[in-house]
Amino acid sequence: MNAYCDHCGRAMGEGDHVACGVARAMEPPRYCPLCRRRMIVQVTPRGWTAGCAEHGIRTS
Repeated sequence: MNAYCDHCGRAMGEGDHVACGVARAMEPPRYCPLCRRRMIVQVTPRGWTAGCAEHGIRTS
């Protein structure tokens, strides 16, 4: 399980993340779920790419 929410950046045990899950259905992740760093996100017509300086790139 991820330590942090990839939408809001808060710890998964901290607060309610239902709204984050709904938002993530239409948006790419903004925070690294492993280290909480803000990721560089690029959205294209075919999907998205999100890069963390520590953990590398995630794609849709």
